[in-house]
Amino acid sequence: MSARPMGARPGGARLVVVEGLDGAGKNTLTTRLVAELGARGLSVGRLAFPRYGTLHADLAADALHGGQAGAADSPHAMALLFALDRHAALDALTGLAVAHDVVLLDRYVASNAAYTAARLGPDREAEVVEWIGALEFDRLGLPAPHLQLLLDTPVEVAAERAGSREVADPGRARDRYERDADLQAATGEVYRRLAAAAWRSPWRVLGADPAVPELADLVVDPTPEPAPHPRSRGVAG
Repeated sequence: MSARPMGARPGGARLVVVEGLDGAGKNTLTTRLVAELGARGLSVGRLAFPRYGTLHADLAADALHGGQAGAADSPHAMALLFALDRHAALDALTGLAVAHDVVLLDRYVASNAAYTAARLGPDREAEVVEWIGALEFDRLGLPAPHLQLLLDTPVEVAAERAGSREVADPGRARDRYERDADLQAATGEVYRRLAAAAWRSPWRVLGADPAVPELADLVVDPTPEPAPHPRSRGVAG
């Protein structure tokens, strides 16, 4: 089974993904994009992964907080849990595509590729990125995005935000991935390489405070060629 753009599904919605490190500001950017696109008369659906409160996402969260018999020690086991969480949302994604003009996702398949590749190291990056793409898009049948936005927030800023969330909400303890500064830095590097390779769709690399009206223009009309973010020189949009 080959990956199909969301536009091939009934409703023809554009599927746009916001990617980035933990604490990068993905939720904030997604919320601002929903408001901007809504002000232009567009109907926007949104979904965030992992879908906490559902089976596979909660198993993954438990593992990353030390449960599930050490499952988090296996990068492949964690990748499978995150992939199955998205597969379980396939009907919901299809429903959003039917009901809306644009579907915005806070994290998607590239998140799995970036974090898993960062854990396994550069020597296995190409192998694991290929595996996750084949697993989620080709075997599990998830729709390919039309556009992926990488919120390239500096690691230190993202870590500070994640830490502030934990202080503000004691029930929101950082998990194993969020506490690992080296993993976050390595994941950012993988993300930038995925963007440079235009992995599975066009990408746009953004600074920490992107201009939302310009992004909304890109979502509505993808024809203009975006310039790369200066922190990621050589990364294609």
